[in-house]
Amino acid sequence: MIRENQRIFNIALVIIDFTVITLALVLAWYIRFATDLLGFGSNVGGFYHYILPILLILPSYIFIYYLLGLYTPQRTKKTITSEAFKILQANFVGLFFLITILFVLEFTDYSRYMLAMFGIFSTVLSITERFIIRKLLQYLRSRRYNIKYILVIGTGELARKFSEVIIQNEYLGYDIMGFLDENHSRVDFINGFKILGTVGDLEDVLSNNLVDRVVITLSHDNYNLLEWLVETCEKCGVRAEIIPSYYIYMPTKPYLDVIEGIPLIQIRHIPLDNSFNRFLKRCFDLILVIPAIVISFPLLILVALLVKLSSPGPVIFKQERLGLDKKSFQMYKFRSMRVQDDEKEKFHWTTEDDPRKTRFGSFIRRTSIDELPQFFNILKGEMSLIGPRPERPHFAEKFKEEIPKYMVKHHVRPGMTGWAQVNGYRGNTSIKKRIEHDIYYVENWTTTLDVKIFFKTLINLFRDENAY
Repeated sequence: MIRENQRIFNIALVIIDFTVITLALVLAWYIRFATDLLGFGSNVGGFYHYILPILLILPSYIFIYYLLGLYTPQRTKKTITSEAFKILQANFVGLFFLITILFVLEFTDYSRYMLAMFGIFSTVLSITERFIIRKLLQYLRSRRYNIKYILVIGTGELARKFSEVIIQNEYLGYDIMGFLDENHSRVDFINGFKILGTVGDLEDVLSNNLVDRVVITLSHDNYNLLEWLVETCEKCGVRAEIIPSYYIYMPTKPYLDVIEGIPLIQIRHIPLDNSFNRFLKRCFDLILVIPAIVISFPLLILVALLVKLSSPGPVIFKQERLGLDKKSFQMYKFRSMRVQDDEKEKFHWTTEDDPRKTRFGSFIRRTSIDELPQFFNILKGEMSLIGPRPERPHFAEKFKEEIPKYMVKHHVRPGMTGWAQVNGYRGNTSIKKRIEHDIYYVENWTTTLDVKIFFKTLINLFRDENAY
């Protein structure tokens, strides 16, 4: 839900930025040509002559805003100073780009006064817009909307100071659900928050409660526990962050998250945590999948008929899989096997010479045609075109006990194909190697990597030896 809210918010923010930039250009034209405020000449080229460049301005400004981190969550930043400076930088670069394009296209009669006013208006309006949005979000969080829940490990001076910061700054939108510590009983309270158990209870607490972040505040004497704590958090699919006992000697860096001067070291960098990155990936999915559905529609109908004729049972096979944030969903496939008991099906892998497969089912599995209905999972937002392959809940529970960091893959949407698959780790291959490739994808996602995987998938489509 939190990720979905961030995605919706970021889309709304892009739309608002579009509107503000458009308004700035229209306002500059109006003052320059429709009023006598400045006493400058007449509108030589007409309204559309001056407004037409908006087709270049909007995408370029939004892209520059993205590059400068203006779509990165600003929850932990109290003032707008740094954001305003970035807006000033973005608008300067954007205006320079616009002037360059006008020069290249030989728009020599474009009003310089109007360009200057546009630069001023777009900057002032954008900073004002972000200030209003920031204050509105801080107000909503102080009223306990969009709250994120934190579990604190430790009860020492660092833990107490951190909890005081959270209490004193409601605008941050964080709530401490409790503490874990070896030296206190469950009847104790720290700054009004409960002791939920010992450090050894971490996995049980994470499994039975809604926890968005685990903040580790142990003293350096207990740092031998860090490896186990981080592994347990990742096993449960929850982010771990550390307040180091020596934080007062550390300068804050951009790669650290900072709450009121306290740096939180990010244990794992995930590019798709950024809402604008997720928005770009979603656009990539829809741009490719919607035409793919239209083009492949006759094939989908033909395969559906052949599945129905080849053996009795439903055309579409639905199977529960784990997706983003460990949420289960029904993944679609063309049925390639004879109808079987649902309970037995949950616990069986498909083998190369699996007797459950139909003759036509073997063909569509070998060519991956059986996966085509997952286009509709992508439309629903349950899957992405590119990402780690989703697994059944039973096997996910099994693998998280056997393979370190297995649950990290659930920090992004699962995909029809992924980095592991195009590198040969599909079917009856090494689960450990598959997860290594999945984690690489999660930590190193770029649009370029998605494009690379997409084309490698097309190349390997009919020659994958592990497709059966």
